[in-house]
Amino acid sequence: MNAEITWVEQLTFLATADSGHGVVIDAPVDKGGNNRGSSPMELLLMGVGSCTGIDVLNILEKSRQHVTGLRINIESVREQEDPKVFTAIKIIYRFSGHNLSRTHVERAVNLSAEKYCCVSIMLGKTATIAHEIIIEEQ
Repeated sequence: MNAEITWVEQLTFLATADSGHGVVIDAPVDKGGNNRGSSPMELLLMGVGSCTGIDVLNILEKSRQHVTGLRINIESVREQEDPKVFTAIKIIYRFSGHNLSRTHVERAVNLSAEKYCCVSIMLGKTATIAHEIIIEEQ
């Protein structure tokens, strides 16, 4: 897997990966940027959320669970001093579906956290990662 990061102007960059998809990355105004894109640390949180989301949905589909919606919220805490790494991350899964089994959902989340989600496993080297599961029947 490879990526290319091209400086656009000031602190704005355009990043593209092997897939050909691109994303604008920028710093907030108070850090000298123009706030034209997500920050690198925001992208890490989005990455962990989408990584675990993909895992969990694939596992639940194989378990014949009928998920009709999934929203993942991420809360984080960072060190106060540079390099300001994440020290705590809470991943909140909000599932909706028909007759979802809490046991199956918890198993899917645990498998993602412990075995499949490489982003979560990498971030877990510096941060404590907690999970919360909310299931809404539809």
